[in-house]
Amino acid sequence: MESKNMANRIILNETSYFGKGAIQEIATEIKARGCQKVMLCTDPDLLKFGVATKVTDVLDKAGIAYKVYSGIKANPTIENVQEGVAFCKAEAADVIVAVGGGSAIDTSKAIGIIITNPEFADVRSLEGVAPTKKPCLPIIAVSTTSGTAAEVTINYVITDVEKHRKFVCVDPHDIPVVSIIDPDMVMSMPKGLCAATGMDALTHAIEGYITKGAWDLTDMLHITAIKMIAKYLRDSVNKDATAREKMAVAQYIAGMGFSNVGLGIVHSMAHPLSALYDTPHGVACAAILPTVLAYNAPATGEKYKDIAIAMGVQGVEKMTQEEYRKACVDAVRQLGKDVGIPQHLSEVGVKEADIDFLAESAMKDACTPGNPKDPTKEDVVALYKSML
Repeated sequence: MESKNMANRIILNETSYFGKGAIQEIATEIKARGCQKVMLCTDPDLLKFGVATKVTDVLDKAGIAYKVYSGIKANPTIENVQEGVAFCKAEAADVIVAVGGGSAIDTSKAIGIIITNPEFADVRSLEGVAPTKKPCLPIIAVSTTSGTAAEVTINYVITDVEKHRKFVCVDPHDIPVVSIIDPDMVMSMPKGLCAATGMDALTHAIEGYITKGAWDLTDMLHITAIKMIAKYLRDSVNKDATAREKMAVAQYIAGMGFSNVGLGIVHSMAHPLSALYDTPHGVACAAILPTVLAYNAPATGEKYKDIAIAMGVQGVEKMTQEEYRKACVDAVRQLGKDVGIPQHLSEVGVKEADIDFLAESAMKDACTPGNPKDPTKEDVVALYKSML
């Protein structure tokens, strides 16, 4: 994600609100921006379980006109985006309120970009660093999971069903103008989703810390996020209210970092699993993370010492490099086990016959160049096989 010259770039939301009752600010922001009609993007479950309705209540109370688009799927596809674009145009919406996790917010980013940059209506042309000319339709992103940090990043990921692949889009024009981190919105997350999205946040923080583009400002964010996740994720999965609030902030902090410096091959290897088997993204990342950490160790200098300390490992200062690297990997693996993440890829449906295709996809992924160690396709094949 580094720009051609050597300047380090940081892009964040214009405005973010944190804490209980933060969703009330949605009405304030819409009115302050002079917007007239909201397209509220969410998924059917969040409506059914009364999560998205907390937001529609705010809009109703403020007398703001809106139409609900609930066609959000777990791994959003090109078709989902195109349907959303048609819906947005038909309703003449001038602001999108995205309520959900990465899927709702990613779909909203693609819709918002195409509305203001219609030459990208095919969606596929947005892959990589898209040369869009205009900022997307304003998005107010309301996070209901604590993991993807899609509300603060300049990336989104779309599934190409025809080609069995996920593609990553990186575009400063897609960042939500406002993000809302309200702990009341994450309280109803089921345990499994809480664990998977929390491990996705840990993957963001660790990959962002060891990626080639890492630097002082993002290092500070990533280490803080790792500390918080190591401390609060287990309790968050067990529905502790304070821990859920802390995780909501921790994943946002990780997003502030990785969005600006990139990731690595944990993400490259996770994306094809979601494309081929519909594996939830957080589960795929969490299952792959420890093995790839061990693979990357030789290219990370003393960074695993910092990660081990942030993970709460005791006695790191007295360890040799080999010992603290192992301790770092073990601590990450243990956290995944403790929150119920599958330890073998066969458990999420990965078949040996598909590994060549998976590795091919991973090598082409936008996250691969940021990995601290440059992998060969053979390396990636061997990594997948070792995790079956």
